[in-house]
Amino acid sequence: MSGLLAGKRLLVTGVITDQSIAFSIAKIAQDEGAEVVLTGFGRLSLVERIAKRLPKKAPVIELDVTSDEHLEGLADKVREHVDGLDGVVHSIGYAPQSCLGGGFLDAPWEDVATALHVSTYSYKSLAMACLPLMSPGGAVVGLTFDATQAWPVYDWMGVAKAGLESANRYLALHLGAKGIRANLVSAGPLRTMAAKSIPGFEQFEEAWTNRAPLGWSLTDQEPAARACLALLSDWLPATTGEIVHVDGGFHAIGA
Repeated sequence: MSGLLAGKRLLVTGVITDQSIAFSIAKIAQDEGAEVVLTGFGRLSLVERIAKRLPKKAPVIELDVTSDEHLEGLADKVREHVDGLDGVVHSIGYAPQSCLGGGFLDAPWEDVATALHVSTYSYKSLAMACLPLMSPGGAVVGLTFDATQAWPVYDWMGVAKAGLESANRYLALHLGAKGIRANLVSAGPLRTMAAKSIPGFEQFEEAWTNRAPLGWSLTDQEPAARACLALLSDWLPATTGEIVHVDGGFHAIGA
């Protein structure tokens, strides 16, 4: 078997539609020789239907990352399909509508807490749930949206992403002794279902496509997916606690 990820066993969360970054990650991972297990939450039948569009059949495990019961049982459920994991992809984020679209000053703590639990704390939770399956050389990769600045309409999800970026550094610190890497990919705006749920998200689109030195496609998930898979491969063995920007260079340009 040849390929960048030949023989790798990966757990990929966050496949909702075939426009999801996670779907591109799973698809390219299979093309590169990996064995993929998916997780889904809520409408599992939808995830299973989308999974059939992958090059190879991939099992789907139900996982609510805010449920202690689901997290405690995850390793055993994964073992039903593979005997261990070499990589874990965290592609999970959610904030109640009150936390988005300009509601920063009014969002109640209960809703903010939900956003932080699902979008930030779950990165650590997922890593720890998968840790019994992992060995030195393994990697955890998550997805962020540049949290060094405040963005219109992104509001508390931006705060959650800032927390995620900090949590990534601490995860790298604490998992390093076990030989496990933790990195994030900061993708530019993409027309995923998650983005479409944010009122006014289209405000980013024109600015991004005009300013990114390399240009930017709002509908091509593959560049972000490939960066995730590079971080999951053996080609970056001493890289951890990093945030790799896949945004056409937008983050580096002031105006």
